[in-house]
Amino acid sequence: MSDKEPSFTFGIEEEYHLVDRETRDLASAPAELMTACEAELGRQVAPEFFRSQIEIGTRVCHTFAEARAELTRLRGSIVANAARFGLAPIAASTHPFAKKTSLETTPKERYQSLARDFGGIGRRLAICGMHVHVAIENDDDRIDLMNQVRYFLPHLLMLTTSSPFWEGDNTGLKSYRLAVFHELPRTGLPQRFESYGEYERTVDVLVRAGVIEDATKVWWDLRPSARFPTLEMRVTDVCTRLEDALTVAALYVSVTRMLYRLKCHNQRWRSYPAFLIEENRWRAQRYGVRDTLFDFGKGSLVSFAQLVDELIALVAEDAEALGCVAEVAHARAIVAGGTSADRQVAALQHGLDSGLDHAAAMRAVVDMLIAETATFDIRP
Repeated sequence: MSDKEPSFTFGIEEEYHLVDRETRDLASAPAELMTACEAELGRQVAPEFFRSQIEIGTRVCHTFAEARAELTRLRGSIVANAARFGLAPIAASTHPFAKKTSLETTPKERYQSLARDFGGIGRRLAICGMHVHVAIENDDDRIDLMNQVRYFLPHLLMLTTSSPFWEGDNTGLKSYRLAVFHELPRTGLPQRFESYGEYERTVDVLVRAGVIEDATKVWWDLRPSARFPTLEMRVTDVCTRLEDALTVAALYVSVTRMLYRLKCHNQRWRSYPAFLIEENRWRAQRYGVRDTLFDFGKGSLVSFAQLVDELIALVAEDAEALGCVAEVAHARAIVAGGTSADRQVAALQHGLDSGLDHAAAMRAVVDMLIAETATFDIRP
């Protein structure tokens, strides 16, 4: 363990779909839109795998007031610039009805190379996520905390689900995005590593063989960033509501600080087999916040509402130190009101019950996503 405590600064990345305001279908971003966004946001905005996607990233944040202001500014810029071209961003991990046959890969060498590498699977990657980086400057601390944070990934996923639909069908899953993403290599839960050296040696096997260029092509649910001294959480769907995104980031940073605090007292979170954690990951992906996860200590299924209460209590000291008590407490509201996936399914049913045909009801779901994505403010 390093003598110096991690800084626990953090950053949030969000990916959005771009939709045509008239048809509500996915739409390719014109070059002029990216130029306009880059003029305002610089390197904080970037194209994604498909031309119908766009990604933003906050600056390094020291407080959640900073993070709120950053996300508000970034989302606001994308909303305003997209509107000039008859488009709107939606913060949802899948589009409710778009067909993959209409998608264009971004004309950038990295994405063209990935498209060639992925083959047919690449044509299904119309998915968006949210990534949260937390700074843990010591390499071995970063790996040790990665081993322990794995346990909490299903809890974070549960709070973010926003991808119930795929090409117009209700998949029955709250996060269909993970089902698509899991078709790629080097995804899913990371294995346990004894040290940063072991992690490097493992990845270097593929690098030396020419299979991958570097660790940026390791897409685990949780990974040491290849660019920054951070532990990057990647399992989550993108949150339609900005407030929910802040809550998930606050919980993640608080959990890492809690685990480091235990480490300082020669304690650690109990290690559970990936087999069991993956079962909870599936339950989060399939059922969402109104169902249950396994409490491995008790050996039984427990309501997620109860587990959230326990998690909030577990990280109370850390949320206080990080200044994110309100953001962490908002997790209860997410459980009570449901995630974006729950609201999307309810909106579709409401449209059908109101006499709309399926296509019109699906367009109404997109309208809800457009409105929620663009609803934000900066608290004093």
